[in-house]
Amino acid sequence: MARLAGKIAVITGAGIGIGQAIAKRFAVEGAHVYVTDINGETAADTARAITAAGGAATPMLVDVSKGQDVTALIRAIETAHGKADILVNNAGILIRGEVRSLSDADWTKLREVNIDGVLRLSRDALSLLKKSSSASIINISSIMANRGLRPLAAYTATKGAVTALTKGLAVEYAPFNIRVNAISPGYIETAITDRLLKLPPVRKALVDKTPMGRLGLPDDITGAAMFFASDDSLYCTGSDLAVDGGMSAGL
Repeated sequence: MARLAGKIAVITGAGIGIGQAIAKRFAVEGAHVYVTDINGETAADTARAITAAGGAATPMLVDVSKGQDVTALIRAIETAHGKADILVNNAGILIRGEVRSLSDADWTKLREVNIDGVLRLSRDALSLLKKSSSASIINISSIMANRGLRPLAAYTATKGAVTALTKGLAVEYAPFNIRVNAISPGYIETAITDRLLKLPPVRKALVDKTPMGRLGLPDDITGAAMFFASDDSLYCTGSDLAVDGGMSAGL
């Protein structure tokens, strides 16, 4: 039996990468997936792939840094289904650079997507999640949330905020029977890491630091996402699960 049958799942940044992999996995497990992305074409492509495989998906162009986009998403789900069961706050951006040379505009962009977007979706979706018998919010953080790394101090600060917000929301939302957990990936081969991982010395160094001897793929995150989305994690909230091939354990 499909483990997410009858569930309504909302995934941000689901047009490519980790979000796309989670969307496809949830659809296979029976969820109706709202595939949201700042790129409407990639959202539509992912939704088409899901429906072609026999799943249910609705694509929507959503910029999580814009309140009106989030409002439109919530209204669409309310009209169509009246509830939501799973929210995956996956959308994120990476801006490299030393803090001493970071522009206000770049910091604002990082904050608006990586922190404000998570808070906004978690806040605005509450009315829908409260109508679920077993709701789950899954925030995609990073193992870098608890480490300093040049030149990513600003990025790691935003992910640290996501981890902290996860714990705060877990306590606040527990009375509503809404679980809130985080997944902290290591280095995963996606568009956001592509330029970095194409540098042979960097790639070798990162693989050497990973006890399992390889970098991750988007599909490697889907098992953890399924655990937190399903009833297997009914007594888990406020957790932060590293999915990194052992990198954080070995550092």
